[in-house]
Amino acid sequence: MRSASDKRSLPGAVQTAVMKAVVFEQYGGPETALVKNTPRPEPGPGEALIRVRAASINPVDWKVLAGMRGPGEDTGFPKVLGLECAGTIEETGSASPYLKNGAHVIGHSDLGRLGAFAEYLALPEEQIYSKPETVSFEAAACVPIAACTALQALRDLGRISAGKKVLINGAAGGVGHFAVQIARIFKAEVTAVCGVTGVDLVRRLGAANVIDRAREDFTKGTARYDIVFDAVAKSSFAACEKVLTGNGVYISTLPVEQPSKRAMTIRNTPAAADIAWLTTEMEAGTLTAVIDKAFPLDQAREALAYSLSEKAHGKVVLRMV
Repeated sequence: MRSASDKRSLPGAVQTAVMKAVVFEQYGGPETALVKNTPRPEPGPGEALIRVRAASINPVDWKVLAGMRGPGEDTGFPKVLGLECAGTIEETGSASPYLKNGAHVIGHSDLGRLGAFAEYLALPEEQIYSKPETVSFEAAACVPIAACTALQALRDLGRISAGKKVLINGAAGGVGHFAVQIARIFKAEVTAVCGVTGVDLVRRLGAANVIDRAREDFTKGTARYDIVFDAVAKSSFAACEKVLTGNGVYISTLPVEQPSKRAMTIRNTPAAADIAWLTTEMEAGTLTAVIDKAFPLDQAREALAYSLSEKAHGKVVLRMV
Protein backbone atom coordinates (compact mmCIF):
# COMPACT_ATOMS: atom_id res chain seq x y z
CA MET A 1 0.00 0.00 0.00
CA ARG A 2 1.64 3.23 -1.13
CA SER A 3 1.24 6.77 0.08
CA ALA A 4 1.13 9.80 -2.19
CA SER A 5 4.78 10.45 -1.39
CA ASP A 6 5.82 7.03 -2.70
CA LYS A 7 4.75 7.68 -6.30
CA ARG A 8 4.28 11.00 -8.03
CA SER A 9 2.20 11.20 -11.16
CA LEU A 10 4.07 12.92 -13.96
CA PRO A 11 2.70 13.26 -17.47
CA GLY A 12 4.05 10.55 -19.74
CA ALA A 13 6.18 8.88 -17.04
CA VAL A 14 5.79 6.06 -14.55
CA GLN A 15 7.51 6.81 -11.27
CA THR A 16 9.02 3.95 -9.27
CA ALA A 17 8.67 3.99 -5.48
CA VAL A 18 12.02 4.62 -3.82
CA MET A 19 13.54 4.02 -0.41
CA LYS A 20 16.75 4.76 1.48
CA ALA A 21 19.18 1.87 1.58
CA VAL A 22 22.83 1.04 2.28
CA VAL A 23 24.18 0.42 -1.21
CA PHE A 24 27.63 -0.64 -2.40
CA GLU A 25 28.82 -0.35 -5.98
CA GLN A 26 32.27 -1.85 -5.51
CA TYR A 27 33.96 -4.10 -2.98
CA GLY A 28 35.94 -2.56 -0.15
CA GLY A 29 35.68 -1.37 3.44
CA PRO A 30 32.96 0.57 5.26
CA GLU A 31 33.85 3.66 3.23
CA THR A 32 32.33 1.99 0.13
CA ALA A 33 28.88 1.83 1.78
CA LEU A 34 26.59 4.57 0.46
CA VAL A 35 23.23 5.60 1.88
CA LYS A 36 21.14 6.59 -1.10
CA ASN A 37 17.74 6.30 -2.73
CA THR A 38 17.14 3.05 -4.56
CA PRO A 39 14.03 1.40 -6.06
CA ARG A 40 11.75 -0.09 -3.45
CA PRO A 41 11.27 -3.86 -3.93
CA GLU A 42 7.90 -5.32 -4.84
CA PRO A 43 6.79 -8.59 -3.23
CA GLY A 44 6.18 -11.44 -5.64
CA PRO A 45 3.91 -14.46 -5.17
CA GLY A 46 4.58 -16.09 -1.82
CA GLU A 47 6.53 -13.05 -0.61
CA ALA A 48 5.85 -10.12 1.70
CA LEU A 49 7.25 -6.60 1.87
CA ILE A 50 8.69 -5.73 5.28
CA ARG A 51 8.89 -2.14 6.42
CA VAL A 52 12.19 -2.46 8.26
CA ARG A 53 12.37 -0.92 11.72
CA ALA A 54 15.79 -2.25 12.76
CA ALA A 55 18.57 -4.30 11.18
CA SER A 56 21.51 -6.06 12.82
CA ILE A 57 25.14 -5.88 11.69
CA ASN A 58 27.24 -9.06 11.69
CA PRO A 59 30.81 -9.91 10.60
CA VAL A 60 29.34 -11.49 7.47
CA ASP A 61 28.18 -8.02 6.37
CA TRP A 62 31.64 -6.50 6.25
CA LYS A 63 32.91 -9.71 4.62
CA VAL A 64 30.26 -9.39 1.90
CA LEU A 65 31.22 -5.74 1.50
CA ALA A 66 34.87 -6.80 1.09
CA GLY A 67 34.01 -9.26 -1.68
CA MET A 68 33.12 -12.59 -0.04
CA ARG A 69 30.96 -14.42 -2.56
CA GLY A 70 29.46 -17.84 -2.98
CA PRO A 71 27.58 -19.70 -5.72
CA GLY A 72 24.82 -17.57 -7.19
CA GLU A 73 25.63 -14.50 -5.09
CA ASP A 74 27.36 -12.21 -7.57
CA THR A 75 24.44 -10.61 -9.35
CA GLY A 76 26.28 -7.40 -10.18
CA PHE A 77 26.22 -3.91 -8.71
CA PRO A 78 24.66 -2.02 -7.09
CA LYS A 79 23.81 -4.26 -4.13
CA VAL A 80 21.89 -3.43 -0.96
CA LEU A 81 23.76 -4.74 2.09
CA GLY A 82 22.34 -6.64 5.07
CA LEU A 83 20.95 -10.03 6.05
CA GLU A 84 18.65 -9.72 9.08
CA CYS A 85 16.03 -7.29 10.27
CA ALA A 86 12.76 -6.79 12.11
CA GLY A 87 9.80 -4.70 11.11
CA THR A 88 6.16 -4.73 10.05
CA ILE A 89 4.42 -6.24 7.05
CA GLU A 90 3.61 -3.50 4.57
CA GLU A 91 2.31 -5.50 1.62
CA THR A 92 1.94 -9.18 0.90
CA GLY A 93 1.65 -11.59 -1.98
CA SER A 94 1.48 -14.49 0.45
CA ALA A 95 -1.50 -16.41 1.73
CA SER A 96 0.19 -17.11 5.07
CA PRO A 97 -2.25 -16.17 7.90
CA TYR A 98 0.39 -14.45 10.07
CA LEU A 99 1.75 -12.26 7.25
CA LYS A 100 -1.04 -9.73 7.51
CA ASN A 101 -0.42 -6.03 6.94
CA GLY A 102 0.90 -4.49 10.13
CA ALA A 103 2.11 -7.79 11.63
CA HIS A 104 5.39 -7.58 13.55
CA VAL A 105 7.96 -9.88 12.00
CA ILE A 106 11.62 -10.91 11.84
CA GLY A 107 13.25 -11.30 8.43
CA HIS A 108 16.32 -13.24 7.34
CA SER A 109 17.66 -12.72 3.84
CA ASP A 110 20.41 -14.74 2.14
CA LEU A 111 23.70 -14.03 0.37
CA GLY A 112 22.05 -14.08 -3.03
CA ARG A 113 19.38 -11.51 -2.10
CA LEU A 114 20.87 -9.39 0.75
CA GLY A 115 18.86 -6.15 1.19
CA ALA A 116 18.14 -5.85 4.93
CA PHE A 117 19.89 -2.49 5.43
CA ALA A 118 17.04 -0.58 3.86
CA GLU A 119 13.68 0.92 4.65
CA TYR A 120 11.94 -1.99 2.89
CA LEU A 121 12.82 -5.63 2.16
CA ALA A 122 10.84 -8.21 0.18
CA LEU A 123 11.31 -11.82 1.31
CA PRO A 124 9.74 -15.23 0.71
CA GLU A 125 7.31 -16.17 3.49
CA GLU A 126 9.59 -19.02 4.66
CA GLN A 127 12.26 -16.42 5.52
CA ILE A 128 9.87 -14.35 7.64
CA TYR A 129 9.08 -15.20 11.27
CA SER A 130 6.59 -13.87 13.78
CA LYS A 131 7.91 -11.36 16.35
CA PRO A 132 6.34 -11.20 19.81
CA GLU A 133 4.94 -7.78 20.66
CA THR A 134 7.01 -7.55 23.85
CA VAL A 135 10.36 -8.08 22.08
CA SER A 136 11.77 -4.84 20.67
CA PHE A 137 12.55 -4.50 16.97
CA GLU A 138 16.22 -3.93 17.79
CA ALA A 139 16.44 -7.12 19.87
CA ALA A 140 14.45 -9.18 17.38
CA ALA A 141 16.72 -8.12 14.52
CA CYS A 142 19.63 -9.85 16.28
CA VAL A 143 18.01 -13.28 16.43
CA PRO A 144 18.36 -15.03 13.03
CA ILE A 145 22.16 -14.93 12.81
CA ALA A 146 23.87 -14.35 16.16
CA ALA A 147 21.34 -15.96 18.50
CA CYS A 148 20.58 -18.89 16.18
CA THR A 149 24.30 -19.52 15.69
CA ALA A 150 24.83 -19.70 19.45
CA LEU A 151 21.83 -21.99 20.00
CA GLN A 152 22.65 -24.39 17.19
CA ALA A 153 26.34 -24.54 18.11
CA LEU A 154 25.70 -25.46 21.74
CA ARG A 155 22.57 -27.57 21.39
CA ASP A 156 23.03 -29.34 18.05
CA LEU A 157 26.81 -29.69 17.81
CA GLY A 158 27.80 -29.52 21.48
CA ARG A 159 24.86 -31.55 22.83
CA ILE A 160 24.76 -29.23 25.80
CA SER A 161 22.99 -30.39 28.96
CA ALA A 162 22.81 -29.60 32.65
CA GLY A 163 26.12 -29.80 34.45
CA LYS A 164 28.34 -29.75 31.36
CA LYS A 165 31.36 -27.46 31.51
CA VAL A 166 31.30 -24.97 28.64
CA LEU A 167 33.95 -22.43 27.68
CA ILE A 168 32.94 -19.60 25.37
CA ASN A 169 35.74 -17.68 23.66
CA GLY A 170 34.62 -14.19 22.68
CA ALA A 171 31.88 -14.26 25.29
CA ALA A 172 31.13 -10.52 25.21
CA GLY A 173 30.62 -10.40 21.43
CA GLY A 174 27.54 -10.67 19.25
CA VAL A 175 27.35 -14.47 19.18
CA GLY A 176 29.20 -15.02 22.45
CA HIS A 177 26.89 -13.01 24.70
CA PHE A 178 23.94 -15.07 23.46
CA ALA A 179 25.93 -18.28 23.98
CA VAL A 180 26.63 -17.41 27.63
CA GLN A 181 22.92 -16.97 28.30
CA ILE A 182 21.83 -20.05 26.34
CA ALA A 183 24.36 -22.22 28.20
CA ARG A 184 22.95 -20.85 31.46
CA ILE A 185 19.39 -21.67 30.34
CA PHE A 186 20.54 -25.27 29.75
CA LYS A 187 22.03 -25.22 33.27
CA ALA A 188 25.61 -25.73 32.10
CA GLU A 189 28.62 -24.31 33.98
CA VAL A 190 29.90 -21.41 31.88
CA THR A 191 33.46 -20.11 31.67
CA ALA A 192 33.61 -16.91 29.62
CA VAL A 193 36.74 -15.64 27.86
CA CYS A 194 36.71 -11.95 26.93
CA GLY A 195 38.59 -8.67 27.23
CA VAL A 196 38.72 -6.84 30.53
CA THR A 197 35.98 -4.41 29.49
CA GLY A 198 33.55 -7.29 28.99
CA VAL A 199 34.07 -9.02 32.33
CA ASP A 200 31.19 -7.35 34.19
CA LEU A 201 28.80 -7.95 31.30
CA VAL A 202 29.42 -11.69 30.99
CA ARG A 203 29.13 -12.12 34.75
CA ARG A 204 25.73 -10.39 34.66
CA LEU A 205 24.68 -12.67 31.81
CA GLY A 206 25.43 -15.80 33.84
CA ALA A 207 29.07 -16.80 33.48
CA ALA A 208 30.25 -18.68 36.58
CA ASN A 209 33.91 -18.13 35.70
CA VAL A 210 35.56 -15.39 33.67
CA ILE A 211 39.00 -15.37 32.04
CA ASP A 212 40.53 -12.06 30.95
CA ARG A 213 42.17 -13.03 27.67
CA ALA A 214 44.89 -10.40 28.06
CA ARG A 215 46.05 -11.91 31.36
CA GLU A 216 45.51 -15.63 30.89
CA ASP A 217 45.65 -18.09 27.99
CA PHE A 218 42.81 -20.54 28.59
CA THR A 219 44.47 -23.15 26.35
CA LYS A 220 47.31 -23.41 28.88
CA GLY A 221 45.09 -23.80 31.95
CA THR A 222 44.37 -26.94 33.96
CA ALA A 223 40.56 -26.81 33.68
CA ARG A 224 38.86 -29.21 31.27
CA TYR A 225 35.69 -28.52 29.28
CA ASP A 226 33.00 -30.60 27.60
CA ILE A 227 32.46 -27.86 25.02
CA VAL A 228 34.79 -25.13 23.81
CA PHE A 229 32.77 -22.75 21.65
CA ASP A 230 35.09 -20.38 19.79
CA ALA A 231 32.48 -17.75 18.98
CA VAL A 232 35.08 -15.42 17.42
CA ALA A 233 37.22 -18.08 15.70
CA LYS A 234 40.38 -16.71 17.34
CA SER A 235 41.78 -20.05 18.51
CA SER A 236 42.00 -23.53 16.94
CA PHE A 237 41.23 -27.15 17.67
CA ALA A 238 44.96 -27.87 17.90
CA ALA A 239 45.33 -25.27 20.66
CA CYS A 240 42.12 -26.22 22.47
CA GLU A 241 42.31 -30.02 22.30
CA LYS A 242 44.41 -30.22 25.45
CA VAL A 243 41.70 -28.49 27.54
CA LEU A 244 38.87 -30.75 26.32
CA THR A 245 37.54 -33.67 28.31
CA GLY A 246 37.80 -37.13 26.76
CA ASN A 247 34.53 -36.65 24.89
CA GLY A 248 34.80 -32.88 24.66
CA VAL A 249 34.20 -30.97 21.41
CA TYR A 250 35.59 -27.80 19.85
CA ILE A 251 33.13 -25.68 17.83
CA SER A 252 34.16 -22.70 15.71
CA THR A 253 32.26 -20.10 13.71
CA LEU A 254 34.82 -20.47 10.89
CA PRO A 255 35.94 -23.70 9.18
CA VAL A 256 38.27 -25.75 11.36
CA GLU A 257 41.55 -27.06 10.00
CA GLN A 258 40.68 -30.74 10.35
CA PRO A 259 36.95 -31.34 10.80
CA SER A 260 36.07 -34.35 12.94
CA LYS A 261 33.58 -35.49 15.57
CA ARG A 262 35.56 -33.40 18.04
CA ALA A 263 36.24 -30.34 15.85
CA MET A 264 33.25 -28.80 14.10
CA THR A 265 32.10 -25.66 12.34
CA ILE A 266 28.69 -24.17 13.02
CA ARG A 267 26.88 -23.11 9.85
CA ASN A 268 24.01 -20.79 10.59
CA THR A 269 20.67 -22.12 9.35
CA PRO A 270 17.81 -20.06 10.79
CA ALA A 271 14.73 -22.15 11.51
CA ALA A 272 11.26 -21.08 12.58
CA ALA A 273 11.29 -23.40 15.62
CA ASP A 274 14.63 -22.02 16.82
CA ILE A 275 13.57 -18.40 16.35
CA ALA A 276 10.35 -19.15 18.25
CA TRP A 277 12.37 -20.74 21.10
CA LEU A 278 14.74 -17.78 21.29
CA THR A 279 12.03 -15.11 21.20
CA THR A 280 10.03 -17.02 23.83
CA GLU A 281 13.08 -16.89 26.11
CA MET A 282 13.34 -13.16 25.37
CA GLU A 283 9.69 -12.69 26.32
CA ALA A 284 10.36 -14.55 29.57
CA GLY A 285 13.35 -12.33 30.36
CA THR A 286 15.81 -15.24 30.41
CA LEU A 287 17.53 -14.15 27.18
CA THR A 288 18.59 -10.60 26.35
CA ALA A 289 19.98 -9.05 23.21
CA VAL A 290 22.60 -6.62 24.47
CA ILE A 291 22.69 -3.65 22.10
CA ASP A 292 26.05 -1.91 22.35
CA LYS A 293 25.13 0.87 19.91
CA ALA A 294 22.18 1.67 17.67
CA PHE A 295 23.02 3.88 14.69
CA PRO A 296 20.55 5.64 12.41
CA LEU A 297 20.56 4.37 8.83
CA ASP A 298 22.34 7.51 7.64
CA GLN A 299 25.34 6.51 9.80
CA ALA A 300 25.72 3.04 8.27
CA ARG A 301 29.42 3.61 7.51
CA GLU A 302 30.14 4.45 11.12
CA ALA A 303 28.13 1.44 12.28
CA LEU A 304 30.00 -0.93 9.95
CA ALA A 305 33.35 0.52 11.03
CA TYR A 306 32.43 0.10 14.70
CA SER A 307 31.39 -3.51 14.12
CA LEU A 308 34.60 -4.16 12.19
CA SER A 309 36.67 -2.77 15.10
CA GLU A 310 35.45 -5.74 17.20
CA LYS A 311 35.13 -3.43 20.21
CA ALA A 312 31.39 -3.88 20.58
CA HIS A 313 29.93 -5.73 23.56
CA GLY A 314 26.87 -7.50 22.25
CA LYS A 315 25.32 -6.25 19.05
CA VAL A 316 25.48 -3.24 16.73
CA VAL A 317 22.20 -2.35 15.00
CA LEU A 318 20.85 0.09 12.46
CA ARG A 319 17.63 1.86 13.40
CA MET A 320 15.27 3.18 10.74
CA VAL A 321 13.61 6.53 11.40
